[in-house]
Amino acid sequence: MFQSTFIGLDVHAQTVVACALNTATGEVQRTKMSSELEVILAWIQKFPTEAKVVYEAGPTGYPLVRHLLGHGVDCVIAAPSKLLRAPGDHVKTDQRDAMGLAKILSLGEVIEVRIPTMEQESLRDLSRTRLQAQKTLRLSKQRLNALLLRHGVSYPDTKWTVKHFDWLHRQHFGQAGTEFSYQADVELVELLATHLKRLDRRITEIAPTCEYSRVINALMCMRGIAMTTGFGLAVEVGDWTRFTGSSIGSYLGLVPSEHSSGQKRAQGSITKAGNTYARLMLVESSWHQKPTFSRPGLRLQRQLDLVDSTTRVTALKGNHRLADRWAGFEKRGKLSTKANTAIARELAGWCWALAAPLQEESKQVPAFSKENLMVA
Repeated sequence: MFQSTFIGLDVHAQTVVACALNTATGEVQRTKMSSELEVILAWIQKFPTEAKVVYEAGPTGYPLVRHLLGHGVDCVIAAPSKLLRAPGDHVKTDQRDAMGLAKILSLGEVIEVRIPTMEQESLRDLSRTRLQAQKTLRLSKQRLNALLLRHGVSYPDTKWTVKHFDWLHRQHFGQAGTEFSYQADVELVELLATHLKRLDRRITEIAPTCEYSRVINALMCMRGIAMTTGFGLAVEVGDWTRFTGSSIGSYLGLVPSEHSSGQKRAQGSITKAGNTYARLMLVESSWHQKPTFSRPGLRLQRQLDLVDSTTRVTALKGNHRLADRWAGFEKRGKLSTKANTAIARELAGWCWALAAPLQEESKQVPAFSKENLMVA
């Protein structure tokens, strides 16, 4: 059906600014309303049924788009980093943002964000909670180490073992303020370590029965990708079939930035666009590709036994290839951090090669269906 009415929404926590553009007549209607779902739906339903709605992805998440789709409204979410903006446009207001969204929607220039189902979003929430807990624990450990070093105390052996925690509990300081701060830091580290273990157990319980179980098993065939990392990559990327082996690196922001003109070509650091969480997991996993790979270890062999022959062959090729790439970088004297980033980009391609074929086989049901909608 021909669409002539395009609606842009600038969505905030309490209010929504809307702009409806009729490309046939040039008429523009604007309003500001409450962010309540029923209020927004009622205003949109005043327009013809072929009207299309767009708003930017943001902290308000997906309840609005699910509500509108559940009531038959054609709605998409735009990727903020892909919106067209004039270089000389330095005035930003809610009304201008809503109008801009309506215009680029009418031109068909909106780069849409994939809308996950309620179950997929729940799995992603669990993965991100685990990553944040891991980050908080790491910072707490660094703070505890710094306090000890400031007072001339250091542990000579492997840290964060049972023996190390026993040693930490035996340390005391003469000043009351320092003693209280030290005990509080030790307690926080122990609490966060317990919290992280509980999250890991929960992920281990959920992963085998979730919709990404086959993808997780395949990803775990790569070195450096254990259960929590495989789970995180699977739920963050979601639908791997959207990409190719080369475009997955761009989506994750692992390709170099570039500013070229005429005969000059200048490349810089990686773009860091796209999914921050997935990029972080790939970069951390890439360090495990550094040791020479001759044959699978016990953990990897057990994992390879759980997948089909095609996946097994692809994973072994990937592990050999990445180990050889690391060796080549070291031979050339490449800076290790740059080399690891390059390995992470290639690891993303191998992960795609493992996950995409599996999802292509089972991609019979649309990723978004009315059964997954939450209709108020």
